[in-house]
Amino acid sequence: MAETIQIEPPFGQGVGYGIVIGLGAAFAIGMSLVSLFLSKYFAEKQDSEMFMTAKHSVKTGLTASAVVSSWTIAATLLSSTSYGYSYGVSGPFWYGAGASVQILLFSVAAIELKRKAPYAQTFLQIAKHRYGAPAHIVLSSYSLLYQVITTVSLLVGGSAVFSILTGVNRDALCFLFPIGVIIYTLCGGIKATFLTDWIHTVIIFIIMLLSAFVVYSTSSVIGSTDKMWELLTTATDLHPVAGNAEGSYLTMRSEQGGFIGLVFVGAGFAAAVDSQLFQKAIASDPAGTLGGYLLGGTSWFTIPFVLATTFGLTAAATEHLPSFPTYPHRMNDYEVASGLAMPYAALSVMGRGGAFAVLLMVFMAVTSAMSSETVATTALLTYNLYQSYINPKATGKQLLRFSNIIVPGFAIVASSIAVGMNHAGFSVSFLITISGILVDSAIIPMACTIMWSKQSKLAVIASPVISSACAILAWLLTARSTEGTITIATLSTNLPLVAGNMCSLCAPLVLTPLFTLIQSENYDFEKFKEVRPADDYDDGEIVRPTRTEAEIEIAMEAALTHQEENEKILFRARKWAIYASIAMTLIYLILWPIPMYATSYVFSKGFFKGWIVVVFLWAFFATMTITLLPIWESRDSLAKFFRYVTSGKISMAGPKVLTIGVGEDGSDSGVEVIGGQTSEKISEKITTSQT
Repeated sequence: MAETIQIEPPFGQGVGYGIVIGLGAAFAIGMSLVSLFLSKYFAEKQDSEMFMTAKHSVKTGLTASAVVSSWTIAATLLSSTSYGYSYGVSGPFWYGAGASVQILLFSVAAIELKRKAPYAQTFLQIAKHRYGAPAHIVLSSYSLLYQVITTVSLLVGGSAVFSILTGVNRDALCFLFPIGVIIYTLCGGIKATFLTDWIHTVIIFIIMLLSAFVVYSTSSVIGSTDKMWELLTTATDLHPVAGNAEGSYLTMRSEQGGFIGLVFVGAGFAAAVDSQLFQKAIASDPAGTLGGYLLGGTSWFTIPFVLATTFGLTAAATEHLPSFPTYPHRMNDYEVASGLAMPYAALSVMGRGGAFAVLLMVFMAVTSAMSSETVATTALLTYNLYQSYINPKATGKQLLRFSNIIVPGFAIVASSIAVGMNHAGFSVSFLITISGILVDSAIIPMACTIMWSKQSKLAVIASPVISSACAILAWLLTARSTEGTITIATLSTNLPLVAGNMCSLCAPLVLTPLFTLIQSENYDFEKFKEVRPADDYDDGEIVRPTRTEAEIEIAMEAALTHQEENEKILFRARKWAIYASIAMTLIYLILWPIPMYATSYVFSKGFFKGWIVVVFLWAFFATMTITLLPIWESRDSLAKFFRYVTSGKISMAGPKVLTIGVGEDGSDSGVEVIGGQTSEKISEKITTSQT
């Protein structure tokens, strides 16, 4: 695939470097100030527990925005638009539907994790507690592999778009993107990630909504749904889509579009291997976990569905018009694979202003998702390498110090790999679509770790490894048999990707029960409650509160009551999560698309107008949910915060977490407020009571 770009950069290098360095610095300074204010006005201590879990206190709205942000990587914006350009209306839908159901299904696992292991700081901690070192190392390796692939794809995709639109050096951008992320992650930990997730996601949704209005109502090039329908009909006549009903861009009957759905069912499930999703679940308030994940999954569907229906269809509709950047030529394969349908469509309809908006969205997606991956990788290496195998008796201060080393270290490693991928010719689409082939085989064993007491250690070790080997073999052989050769281009075609992703996802459905039958276990999930965070009081910097026996007894009873209430909340939430995830999966994958696919219906002008109305309704719902819900949930906390700031009064009441979407009580279990000297007693009493 020749690396040829047909246009000159519409912006100078100063614009590219200005966005990456300027906005990166602004976010770094802003989040550092937030952390400083919370430390000064609310006596908040950035210990290891706060750094990794935000004291398990994040509410529904901020959890939802964090889920959306975690799922929104550069490929979400760029690849989904390319599929809209290539396959018409089916591409955006199948990309969104194929990768949304996993968030909904993951909500069940997230709730079970919080219910059965309320004190865990990472999912992999409980895997080690249950299976021991060999299985723990296998699952940790899969999670780390996915985190590296995702972070590298962020840098590859982001650097490609910035380089093409501004002429900046791609290698330099791979190292510049992470700088701001490193700073605010070091200052604020996972809470900084939640807050920047919200800010970045709000900006993406606002630009998305404005772009849809411009394309479908005010643009002189398109400006209405009727004009878009007419231009797409003309595009069908000029270059019909192979495998689509009547070669039309205006049909859900698309053979390649259906393949895209299957590919992203696999690639989307790969994200469930990423420990950062569990990290968001661990940090969330028990009452907000279900709503956060369901609203997050429903809102995330909007991004590929709306953005690609806007920019992807615009690229296909205007490619034969003089306003299109590559006119009179079509986009070449390299430009399509690099996700350039989105910036080219923006240039065609909105000029340089549209291209600048695309740069902003890409920057937000890259830095926000990288922040999430950085915290997740830091947690993985801190608790599952350093604490598990290097320093098992590490104190909270030692864990925090190691974490602060990993944050910049991971950024340097990921940036170096991204530079190599750029020079080797790998595109963002290639990296994200092969992720499922490599790591999907770990999903079933990971889910069964917290859902099935009989799963054996042998199944956890053997099933993923064998399934991954089979998936890679299926991918390579399918490419060889269908395309005649194995290259990056042939491995990127849809049929080999479907074969590899589906094999990796489905093989463990057979192998995991098989290996469990050979060597089954009967694990007691109550043992998960033995997994507890390090004692930050051991550092000597935090003064242990002294309590009388009566106060300790009262605290024990309060903690027990609190834990029992959380158990009830999470048990009810699990039931509703199962119902909701099954219902939404059926809607996304069967009830909505299959009737239109089976009938080979080509959209009429009126039907297409109704389709765009649904696009706008979904966009409004998601934008309002992600933007306003976190503010509404934290209205009282925000008011208190500003009163403290303006009055100059400093709270000495202890570690209160008062910020957007984060609850006032920084402690999920009530243990922290009485100090490390009684936490073990409370844990013992809770465990004894429940057994």
